[in-house]
Amino acid sequence: MDAHAVAGAPAPVRVLVVDDEAELAAVVAGYFTREGYDVRLAHDGPSAVRDAADFVPDVVLLDLVLPGFDGIEACRRLRTFSDAYVLMITARGDDVDKIVGLTVGADDYVVKPVSPRELLARVAAMLRRPRMLPETRDGRADDGEEPARVLGELTVDPVARTVSLAGRPVELTRTEFDLLAALTARPRAAFTRRQLVETVWGPGWYGDEHVVDVHIGNLRRKLDDDPSAPRFVRTIRGVGYGLGTGTP
Repeated sequence: MDAHAVAGAPAPVRVLVVDDEAELAAVVAGYFTREGYDVRLAHDGPSAVRDAADFVPDVVLLDLVLPGFDGIEACRRLRTFSDAYVLMITARGDDVDKIVGLTVGADDYVVKPVSPRELLARVAAMLRRPRMLPETRDGRADDGEEPARVLGELTVDPVARTVSLAGRPVELTRTEFDLLAALTARPRAAFTRRQLVETVWGPGWYGDEHVVDVHIGNLRRKLDDDPSAPRFVRTIRGVGYGLGTGTP
């Protein structure tokens, strides 16, 4: 897959390779660079998070074992501001590691030893199933005239893609906004995780549906929404999530 041709974008797809083994990271970076990707390297947890904020990658290849703090923590922090695809890489194949990795928001998971060619194939597969564009998603405004949605102190404008809480702007990632837009588009609906995945990520998305929980958790924090007494996003036991009433 040509990295320059994804979604018609003129710029190459940006890939952040994070591994404390500098030589291995350089080899992986070389493969991706030769395929037309724009690549940056990081070798510890703090650098990975800083570079993700600065470089704004489309994909992060994230080793689990890192100095500073590990890949789990790096992924957790990255998910508060980035919607990049995250492919977590580890030398341990334990199922517990896999579950923990996916529940902090990783999109996929591979176990070392893994060849650079396999990593290229995994990334290409991710990029063939891009997260859905705003104009094709439930909750969109067909004619650009849909009014803002108001829920207590919360205002969601699906046309401008802005959110405010008690008059102050709330900065959300694309995925966080899309989840909130889906919920506010059907305020009486109870959504399963699969329904939210298909609405926000698209029906062709693969991965653990519990990635929804990670983004909902970050969304709630940004909305100052207490999960034990939610105003805006409520958990529906045995189902998934729905819109709150705007009051505790």
